[in-house]
This record gives sequence, C-alpha cells and structure tokens, in this order.
Amino acid sequence: MTTVEITHPDKLLFPADGITKADLASYYERVSEWMLPHISFRPVSMQRFPDGIDGKGFFHKDIPAYFPDWLRRVEVPKSGGTVTHVYVCDTDALVYLVNQNTITPHVWLSRADRVWQPDRMVIDLDPPPGSDFNAVRRAARHSGDLLRELGFTPFAQVTGSKGIHVWTPLRRRAGHEEVRAFAGDLARVLAIRHPDDLTTEWRKEKRDGRILVDTARNTYAQTAVPPYAVRPREGAPVATPIEWEELSDSKLRPDRWNVGNVLRRLGTKGDPWADISSYARGISRARRRVESLLRSVSESAG
Repeated sequence: MTTVEITHPDKLLFPADGITKADLASYYERVSEWMLPHISFRPVSMQRFPDGIDGKGFFHKDIPAYFPDWLRRVEVPKSGGTVTHVYVCDTDALVYLVNQNTITPHVWLSRADRVWQPDRMVIDLDPPPGSDFNAVRRAARHSGDLLRELGFTPFAQVTGSKGIHVWTPLRRRAGHEEVRAFAGDLARVLAIRHPDDLTTEWRKEKRDGRILVDTARNTYAQTAVPPYAVRPREGAPVATPIEWEELSDSKLRPDRWNVGNVLRRLGTKGDPWADISSYARGISRARRRVESLLRSVSESAG
C-alpha cells in the first residue's frame, strides 16, 4: 500500500461522475502493477487539473521546488537551457502525482538514461470530428500491415479520447531525428496507399474527412499517453492496450474502458503488452526499405 498522504481526498476531479482525488489515487495505485512497466524511467509531463476537469488544466514539465527529494528527476536539454522532469518508478511516485491533481502523466518515448534514443515509436491515428470509428480501426490495421511488412511487431492502444495509437518497440540505437524521419516516411506510404482514408495533411480544411496519420510525437521531448493513463474527459476513460485481433471488433470504441471497468479486464485478460519489449527491433534496414518503398509507391501514384 502506498505511503503517500492524499490531501483534500474528497475534491471532485470528475464532477459529473462523482470521482474524487482519492478515487483517482486508488485507481492508479491498483493499476500500477500493469502500468509501471510502461512508464518507468520515462520523463513525465504532468497534465494537471487543480479544479477538476471542468476547470482549467495545464501541462507541467519542470518539477516544482516543493516536490519531495525522494522523487526521481532527470535534467534534459531544451532550447536555451534545461528542464528537470520527474520520472516515475514506483507506485508512491505515481500516487504523489495524482495528489498534485495530475490526471494524465504523459511520457517520453525514451528513457531517462538515454533521452536522445527512443525505445518506442508511435503512430497516432487522429480522426476528424464525427468520424466512423470503423475507419480508425481499419487505419490501424493498415498501419500494422506496413509495420509487419518492414519486420516490426505492431501494438494497438485505444486512446481513451478519439483515436488509436499504434506502437512499435525499438532497440535504442537510432536518435529521435532518425526515428521521426522514418515514422514520417511510414505515414507518407500509408497516405499514398490509402488516399481515400488517410492523410498526412496538417491543415484540417485539407483533410477532406480523412484520418490524419500523425507521427510528430516521435520528436525529441514530445510525449504520448501511456497505457492505463486516465484521460480528462467525462466518464474517466482510460488509454487501454488491446490485442491486435480486437481491432476487428465492431464494438470497439476509443473510450470503451474507464477507471470503473479496466481493472476487471486486466484481472481477466492480463496486460496484452506485458512482453512488448521483447519485440524491439532496430530501424536501419527498415528505413532503407521504406525509402525504397516510398519511391515505388510515389512513382505508381504518379
């Protein structure tokens, strides 16, 4: 059991759902068994809501001076200086962040000991408002097909918000810039292969109802929502890893699981990403292949 004292435990963080700070801390304490392997040693950007999700939230990166000494820290370069992030390695640290009204701990795709070399790559499939989620499921399968074609193993996560993240574990060899360039090439291949469904166009007015294949999270100092993190939305939905086959389930929704039911799922099925690190691969060979593939599909499209 965590030794962190929860101050103002009755504060409503999710007013419409009656979920208090104590309730949220209890959730993170109980889910930590499955969550910690996915967030440990990763710099955290805290998404904090001092007045609950109906109030104004903000992202907090630099660890405040009043945070206790036992919390782990990592100082990382930024433009014009440095920033010191907290990183989480145990349940007490996770619950402490909740006590600071952190609803979602967003994490880096690299770990604190080698922040320049990511061990995760993520494709964020961002649907337009009102999009049929079946199209997002289909886009995730297209992404997985391409990753497998290049020798990777894809892992899917419903985000608890609107879309799906397709993750890939990496060996820590390439730097962020190389991984971002590689991910961008993947996105372009997907958009060329599936022009009616997918796009890399950032301007919303030019997407024409298509799903954005967003790979910008693979940039140095950018973050992603990790497995089992709660999202600041009504219903307290949870970003949830799924078995790849679940992408074929027509009942799948991005907010299907929440703080009230995801623990039952974990108790029954366990964590489908429990061995994700064992599938890590390097990108060198795949990057050459995707560059060749990009030239090929571009010529075919032209």
